[in-house]
This record gives sequence, structure tokens and C-alpha cells, in this order.
Amino acid sequence: MITFTLCLLALIAGYFLYGRFVEHIFGPDDRKTPALTKADGVDYIPLPTWKIFMIQFLNIAGLGPIFGAIMGAKFGTASYLWIVLGSIFAGATHDYLAGMLSLRHGGESLPEIIGRYLGLTTKQVMRGFTVILMILVGAVFVAGPAGLLAKLTPESLDATFWIIVVFAYYILATLLPVDKIIGKVYPLFAIALLFMAVGILVMLYVHHPALPEMWDGLQNTHPDAAALPIFPIMFVSIACGAISGFHATQSPLMARCMTSERHGRPVFYGAMITEGIVALIWAAAATYFFHENGMEETNASIIVDAITKDWLGAVGGVLAILGVIAAPITSGDTAFRSARLIVADFVGMEQKTMRSRLYICVPMFLAAIGLLLYSLRDKNGFDMIWRYFAWANQTLSVFTLWAITVYLVREKRGRYYYVTCLPALFMTAVCTTYICIAPEGFGLGTQYALPIGVVAAALACLWFNIWNVKTQKKLG
Repeated sequence: MITFTLCLLALIAGYFLYGRFVEHIFGPDDRKTPALTKADGVDYIPLPTWKIFMIQFLNIAGLGPIFGAIMGAKFGTASYLWIVLGSIFAGATHDYLAGMLSLRHGGESLPEIIGRYLGLTTKQVMRGFTVILMILVGAVFVAGPAGLLAKLTPESLDATFWIIVVFAYYILATLLPVDKIIGKVYPLFAIALLFMAVGILVMLYVHHPALPEMWDGLQNTHPDAAALPIFPIMFVSIACGAISGFHATQSPLMARCMTSERHGRPVFYGAMITEGIVALIWAAAATYFFHENGMEETNASIIVDAITKDWLGAVGGVLAILGVIAAPITSGDTAFRSARLIVADFVGMEQKTMRSRLYICVPMFLAAIGLLLYSLRDKNGFDMIWRYFAWANQTLSVFTLWAITVYLVREKRGRYYYVTCLPALFMTAVCTTYICIAPEGFGLGTQYALPIGVVAAALACLWFNIWNVKTQKKLG
């Protein structure tokens, strides 16, 4: 528990220390925000800061910081360190600067921001790539909560029934103004999710389980360690609990509702640190579960159900499960909303009228339904969709980090670019190695995948340095 406690304190300190440093780099000011200058009653709506934080937290806290952390805990103490270091130096920095760039540029969607700094060709690729990722998110974040809801309700209300209900909610939340459902319901969902996290945290100290410590070593404790090396598998498994490209697609939604740039650190950086704390708590709880029951269990829903009922009792367990259910549902609906806005920005279509929103949303919903039918028909369908989502999610973070790095070079005259350049290089190696080694990728052995990942990062570093030298000369 000493390592766990130190990691928990490090996350909190990271918000106040490194978060303030990153805020200083960007330099928020008192200019008017898009919520005030472009108010449209649908997407650009001023909201209270506390509510924006709750919505942002739920937007980004899908299955990743819970299910991903549980599966990542099998890798041992290394999972704790990745959650802490990833959240502070990569994830929260990525989320804050991406959100602030959107805020500074009129609430632009992520592909527009990436294109602004990485060029037109990259922008066009990212438009399609990001919309596909959002549809994948909407599809994979239906099955998880539907399965948990089926466990809490009579047998007649099976997973298929709840999939239909959740998807119907997605449609309403995507089409209606942001303050009608999202602005009213999310704070309640956030309370349930935070209750779950605090409850599990308290019980960790009550039970005081023998968790692994840093001085015991960082060896891979996964039962299938030979096939699943820590690098890169763990760094993709624990995505939303450390860094996630999906987060940067959600930040523009809240950038369109903020009334001051100075609220950016608690909203963007703070929400990511909070998610890191949730991930750390579940990684520790899962470690306890694996110690008591072995590591054979691979269904994270069963682990969540067992831990909450054992530690929090029947009533507390139900409330905690509702928090776990709310997290992916509230990420799924805003994923579709984000996709709608990305397409609207691309085609230049106004979104004040319901007809315009339907023109964009109907094809997206049909594509998501197709993915859902595939996942239900094929027993391995959901796992395959999830793995593609996980890789695409981290790959998007790579492009976002490089775009922010270019911004820092240009706007800050070459100062501070290392805060995103170093994470960008690391995640470039992670994503390249993963797609080389994963079964759904090229299926290469570690002896080939690791060198390829290192070479990819080295080439990216060389390319960036050549560009940086030329840019600095132009800037004088």
C-alpha cells in the first residue's frame, strides 16, 4: 500500500505543480470565449465551471480507466507507474493544451486543430480517422454498460434490450441541445462515479491488502507474459487512465461552453488527473481481486461486480455499479455528438436546426448499428472492435501531441516544446510497436516489432528536429 499511497499523492501534487507549469506555458487571458461570442443555443452554451468539469470528467471517463486499469493491473507495479506518469506528463498535458487550443480558436473540433498545425493533408486524414474512432467508441461503449444493466435487472431485460435502450438515449443526447440532457443528467452520473471511486478507496485502506511495491521490481506478472509484453501492450490497455486521443475530441465540446480561459486547468487538466485517480484505485482493487482469486478472470464486468458487492454491500454495490455504467454511456453519447460537430465543421453545415443534425447523424447511427450487430453475431466481435478502438485511440493522441508540439514551437518561439515532444515520441514508439505485434495488426514477433517501433520514433525525432531548425531560422 505504500507505493499505491505515494502514487495517489503524486497525482494530486501533479495537478498543483506540473498543471500550473503547463498553464503558465499556454498563458490563458481574459478574452471572450466562443460560448459568449458564438452562442447558438445548441452547442455553444455558457455553463457553470463545476458543471463543465463534471461533464468533461464523464466524457473522458469511459470504460478505459476502469476496465483498462483492471486488465492493466495484471502487468504488476508497472501499471501504477504508467497511470501516474502518463496522467501527469502526457494525458493531462495533452488534454489541457488540446482543449485550450480549441477554446482559443473558436471551439474548433480536433481535426481542424491538427490540420491548423500539421497541414491540410493531415487534417483531411484526421477528419475521417476521428469520425471512425467516434463511431467505434459509440459502438464499444454500448455493450459494456448493457451487460452490467442486465445483471441488475430481471432476466427478461437481457443485454439486447439494454443495448436498444442505451442506443436510443445516444440518439436523443446527440441531437438535443447540450444543456437539455447532458447538462442536467451528467452531474448526477458524476456523483455516482465519484461515490464509487471514494468508496473503493476507503475500503482499500480498511482491508489494507498486500499490494506489490516498487522495490519488489517491475517485472511482468501477467499470466501470458510471453505473448503480452509490458511494452507496448500495457501502454495501450491502460489508455484512458493515462493518455487517450479520445479525450481531445471531447475537449472542444466543453470549450464551447466555458466562459473564461482561466477555467481550463480545473476543467481539462483536472478532469484527467481525476480520471487517473479512478484508474489507480481500480488497478489496486483489481490487484487485490487477482491475489484472492487468481488471474484467470478476464471479464472486467465480473471483477467490478464482485469487488463492489464484497466491499460496499448490496446498496453500495448497486450505486457503484451505476457509476461504472454511467461512465461509458456518457462517453458514448458525447462521442456521437463530437462526430456530428466534426462533420458539421468539415462540410460547413449549421447545427441550429434539427434537420441539419439529422442529415449528419443518420449515417453515423446506421454505421454504429452495423458494428453492434457484428459484435453480437460474432463471439469475438466485441473484442476485435475494442482492440481496433484501443489502437486508434492512442494513435490519435500521437497526432494531437505532434500538433501541439508544432504550436509550441511556432507560438512560444521554440520554448517548452519538450513538454509534448517527449510524450509524442514515446507514444509514436508505442503505437507503431503495437500495430506490428498485435494479432489484429501485422502479428510480428517482439524481436521485429520493438526495433521497428524504436526506428519509427527515431525517424519522427529526426524529422521534427530538421523542421524545428528551419522554423527557428525563419522566426529569427
